[in-house]
Amino acid sequence: MISFLHGKVVEALPTQVIIEVAGVGYEVLIPLSSYDKLPSPGQEVRILTHLAIREDAHILYGFMTAPERELFRLLVNTVSGIGPRIALNVLSGMNVASFRGAIATADVKALSQISGVGKKMAERMVVELKDKIGASGAWEAASAQRTLSPEDQKINDAVLALIALGFKQVEAHDALRKVQATLSPSATIEDLVRACLKKN
Repeated sequence: MISFLHGKVVEALPTQVIIEVAGVGYEVLIPLSSYDKLPSPGQEVRILTHLAIREDAHILYGFMTAPERELFRLLVNTVSGIGPRIALNVLSGMNVASFRGAIATADVKALSQISGVGKKMAERMVVELKDKIGASGAWEAASAQRTLSPEDQKINDAVLALIALGFKQVEAHDALRKVQATLSPSATIEDLVRACLKKN
């Protein structure tokens, strides 16, 4: 089992990174949450990994933090019907603390908004993970809410929504900055995303 890679970032995309370790380039699939934490190409990085072995391929999944990898493994190993691709979507669509909070409070609506996760799968997640996440998840989510202001959380969620719709991260931030000036402070995430889509 490959537990981590320590090497130089050769190329980084929102969905994957290539890391050179001792002259060998490893292609690692990553969630958006890890992409945001990667250093620039040419710099060194230590990335935690999970190796999935299939008949036709050996696939490395990478994570910049231990909680991300733990959640990925929990989803893949615990929830029926969830494979690595959906698990990466979960980490790309919601941070670990928010996800744990959504499970603890049975927030099916928030979970079903993640790309590739419908209402039935969201309900299955709640049922199959509630005992494993429980009260600690609710406390963690409450703590996370205190550190991120509602306005910042709204912008963060809007950026993630735009990226899921095909925007690059920089484009999403730029588009939001422009539409924020034209909308009222009470604009919802949906209002912000809709306005950005109209501009493009």
